[in-house]
Amino acid sequence: MDEINKIFVVLVTVQNLVSSGWLSKRLKITIYRSIILPVVLYGCETWSLTLREERRLRVSENRRLRIMFGPKRGEVTREWRKLSNEVLNDLYSSPNIVRVIKSKRMRWVVHVACIGERRGVHRVLVEKPGGKRLLDRPRSRWEDNIKKDLQEVGCGAWTRSSWLRIGKGGGHL
Repeated sequence: MDEINKIFVVLVTVQNLVSSGWLSKRLKITIYRSIILPVVLYGCETWSLTLREERRLRVSENRRLRIMFGPKRGEVTREWRKLSNEVLNDLYSSPNIVRVIKSKRMRWVVHVACIGERRGVHRVLVEKPGGKRLLDRPRSRWEDNIKKDLQEVGCGAWTRSSWLRIGKGGGHL
């Protein structure tokens, strides 16, 4: 997945800034949100993620956060140790990357629902393509991910009204 590898290219250019002990944690988070995340999340509204890809994205994000915040010295043993995922989540205090992707995907669905049948994007979303599928396990489709996201939010229906209801709530899961 090229999207996951983009973070490494961006991070190499800002590695010294992010791992520097001279910058505050707040400034490091700002750099992460304004430089690294936009590159990683470019076009994520249309991604069809599998569970394996979601896990890889979470692991990649935690790795970047560990580089940003560095190790921590234990209070009792006074030995250096890497930060656990729970501590990273407390320090970062923002939704994880998979949650952000799902939120952006839901906003995109609301946008497509609002533009209606006037545009080609709506036809691509609603119409079914012709032809046969390959023999094998069917790949996860964008529509399947949206249905799963809607179920997580509590809207089982795949209708324009449910899209708009989620959109008025800010589009967050």
